[in-house]
Amino acid sequence: MKSYRKELWFHTPARREFINITPQVNEVLRESKIQEGFVLVNAKCNPL
Repeated sequence: MKSYRKELWFHTPARREFINITPQVNEVLRESKIQEGFVLVNAKCNPL
């Protein structure tokens, strides 16, 4: 079983904000060269 891990960091003006990260996730999938399976996206908040 293949696996691939990459952290993406986003800085937003507000503590809570909706942002579309689909393009970045697609790029990570291309980098991984994994052709089928699942992707897990886990959003964590960094306390100020």
